[in-house]
Amino acid sequence: MTHHLLLADPDTAKDVLTFLGRAKRITDDGVRLQAADGVLALTTAALAPVSLFDQTPTILAMRIVHADPELQCDIVVDELSATDDAERLNLPEMGLSPAWAGIAPPRGEWLPAATLAASMIAQRAQWGISAVARGATDGAGEEAVRALRAAIWGAPDDDLDGLPRGVAFAADAMGFISGDEQVPVMRSGRWTRLAFRRGHVLARGPVATGLTSVRDTGRSA
Repeated sequence: MTHHLLLADPDTAKDVLTFLGRAKRITDDGVRLQAADGVLALTTAALAPVSLFDQTPTILAMRIVHADPELQCDIVVDELSATDDAERLNLPEMGLSPAWAGIAPPRGEWLPAATLAASMIAQRAQWGISAVARGATDGAGEEAVRALRAAIWGAPDDDLDGLPRGVAFAADAMGFISGDEQVPVMRSGRWTRLAFRRGHVLARGPVATGLTSVRDTGRSA
């Protein structure tokens, strides 16, 4: 039996396909679709650690659209296809289970922290893209390239209020940057959210690793 996504209108269906297409250019880990109460949240991991000691931050891109009020789902997919009904999209038979999908941003209160110019975010994205291109050598293995990307995109950037440079990469890659927009920055616990008009970028730092220091508890009697 084929399952479908029923969106609010044809333009929304095109929007969803555009988001998925952009996500596929930067990750093989798919897009998470969470629908309830007439709202569909699309989330993808622009960057995410792949091992315990990987220092890559978790950077998610999210877009929220209107869907059929009766649509309920929570699935990660790597593809969607159009149908004869312009408001309906076909879901694949099987979903994905990437590790990042088990990390949920908080739903509670987000507190204002700063405002960033979209033009500055775009500049830092282009700087990072150039730095990755310059640092990647011919024949470099997958681990070396991953380490390079983690070093460049995971580094805090003063021009981005200390956020990891990967937030700029995610915003640029997903097409969120437009015009002279001033982008609100909000925080909740370990998470930071950049609220663009076209979508949201959420960042969470890498999990602390390594052994804790040994405490002196005194000598035994």
